[in-house]
Amino acid sequence: MSVEELEQEPFSVHEFVERLAWKTMGATARNTPEEFDPVILHRAFEKMIRDLKDKNNQVQRKIDKLTTECKDEEKRHWNRIAELQKKNQSLYTGFQTLDERISYVATKVVYLGDQLEGVNTPRARAVEAQRLMHYLGEFLTDEPLTSPVLVDPFQLHLTADVIQKLHLIALELPVGGRFDIARQKIAEKYDAVERELIGEFRLGQQAGDRRQMRKITNLLQHFKSYGQCIDVFITECQKGAFKHNSIFDDIVPLCVETNKLAKAVFSNSDTVMSKLVQNLFQGSIQGHVASRLENQSDPEVYLNNLYELYIRTTKLTFELSKACVEHEFKLGDSTFLNKLTRSIFAQHLDRYIEVELQSLRAQFTMVLQHYYEKKDHVKRQIQTGGIYELKRDIQARIGTVTKAGPNIENFGGQTFLSQEVAINILQDTRNAFKRCSTLSSQSDLASNAIKIFEVLVQYLVLEHIDYAVELGIQGIPLAEPKFEPEIFFFDVVSQANTLFHLFEKQFTDSFIPLVMSSQHHGFCMKRKRELREAMEAKIDNGLDKSINAIIGWVRYIFATEQKKADFRPESEDAPMHLLSPAAAKVSKFMHGQVKEIKNSLDGKNVDIVLGTLGQRYHRLTYEHLTQFSYNSIGAMLVICDVNEYRKLVKEEMCVPLVTQLFESLHALCNLLVVVPENIKVVSSGEQLATLDDSVIQNFVQLRADYRTARISNRLR
Repeated sequence: MSVEELEQEPFSVHEFVERLAWKTMGATARNTPEEFDPVILHRAFEKMIRDLKDKNNQVQRKIDKLTTECKDEEKRHWNRIAELQKKNQSLYTGFQTLDERISYVATKVVYLGDQLEGVNTPRARAVEAQRLMHYLGEFLTDEPLTSPVLVDPFQLHLTADVIQKLHLIALELPVGGRFDIARQKIAEKYDAVERELIGEFRLGQQAGDRRQMRKITNLLQHFKSYGQCIDVFITECQKGAFKHNSIFDDIVPLCVETNKLAKAVFSNSDTVMSKLVQNLFQGSIQGHVASRLENQSDPEVYLNNLYELYIRTTKLTFELSKACVEHEFKLGDSTFLNKLTRSIFAQHLDRYIEVELQSLRAQFTMVLQHYYEKKDHVKRQIQTGGIYELKRDIQARIGTVTKAGPNIENFGGQTFLSQEVAINILQDTRNAFKRCSTLSSQSDLASNAIKIFEVLVQYLVLEHIDYAVELGIQGIPLAEPKFEPEIFFFDVVSQANTLFHLFEKQFTDSFIPLVMSSQHHGFCMKRKRELREAMEAKIDNGLDKSINAIIGWVRYIFATEQKKADFRPESEDAPMHLLSPAAAKVSKFMHGQVKEIKNSLDGKNVDIVLGTLGQRYHRLTYEHLTQFSYNSIGAMLVICDVNEYRKLVKEEMCVPLVTQLFESLHALCNLLVVVPENIKVVSSGEQLATLDDSVIQNFVQLRADYRTARISNRLR
């Protein structure tokens, strides 16, 4: 085994020893212990240890040699660094000397330049003054101009420079005498040069010659017509720029492209761009807006157009602001675009809310009018209050005598409530709220929204829902009807609640966000609550009257159909009926009314109305039954009647309290058939345990055998 294996990677001492032992002893000695010779293995280990020591000495000598070489190399490296530092110091000193020399020479050059300029500037000014005096002299004579600079059209740029300076000189000349003629001729030449420069500028822009345009703008900066040059530039840029059906789609691309050209031509490109945008807003956009909003005969169309145009314009201002950042140009101050927008729509926005309210009133009036005309109904003045109720009660009392009660008009069951009408009104109002949030200023937003809300309340809540509820209340039969009452008020309640829920949803979704942050928020919430409470009060009044009418008819059936002989037949051989005629009619009538209530009302309203109706129905039934005396056959009949009432209450009304009341009433009726000996036990039962003893005593007294059987003694 070679020592070179130590240099292999990775090296494992354990594996190295194992391989050494395996190679020394061989595979046979590993399998048969008798052939294992520890002496041979010991010698092999000693030899390998000696070899490892020799190898270690060799490695150590190599390390010592490399360490010495590394130290020598480090020493040489530091020597080279020291030499480089000396050279760097020498170069730095030379650089400082050279820098001082350059500064000295530069100072001399500047001094000499100032000296030369001081000598040359007066000389150049004198030459320029002499040249201008020469040209001025030509204007002082009556002869035509002869200098090529003044008459050669190919030297227009040089002519413009001379004329501009002569124009300034002419302003300083004394008034009167020969200078007036010269001043006039210079002014005429000045105007002619301006026109020619602007014409050259227009031709250059049409040809796309930016270099020519730049030269002319540099000249015209000193002329009075520089603004006209910008106007020409703006006019030419707009030629052929509007390619879409809507001008709003072309303005941003036009401004982006024009900005590139303006930066190449004008030194004050931001001013040019501001003037371009102002021209577009006060020209093209304002003209487009005026033409679209010119016809105001249809307020709805006018408002929709106003909203659409204002939205498009505000969107355009946002896109222009974004383009300013992306393409690095500036349009006035931060309010520049908003002021332009306001100037276009000011006259329309100032009277917006008036037109909005006028439009809503006209539309809502028309919607309601068409609906009532379709129903062949003429709206009437609703009479309410204590005086009207008193008058109705007096007529009812008179009717009991004359048998001709007050005329109750129920309109054939029509509720005069329309979901379609409500949806149309709410949709128009939703659009109005949306326009209000956009077209109203922040200071007027809340107050304008409240005005729209009040119109909605007036036409939907008061003139439609409230009116229908009032009509429904007046159509409720009297509490003491002589004919089976037709009660349609439950349908009115159902539809009125549905429409009011739609109103409340729009109140929350569309109206409240507009007044949330204003001081009117609390007032609006109170207003909606008052409307809800007022409608609930009227509905509660109508439901109470409806229940009274139902109970009144049941009372009338009991009074006219129920005979004393029903419960105390003279002969026990009389035919036995399952129900008395009165009970059959009452059950049939009550079944229809309960079904109508459950179909029309929902939620807690069903339980409340059925609970109230059930309790009054129980009280009436109890009072009715206590008016008769019962023998054994009559007691069986009354139990059948009450069982029918109980079945109706339990299966259809499903109100626990009312069910319990009729269960107790049924238990009381059972006392009428119980043998006298068991009355005491039965009256102590679970269903009668909650009743007062006097109630049980009074009901037992209705038995025909109460005295003969001495039942009173048995109850003691």
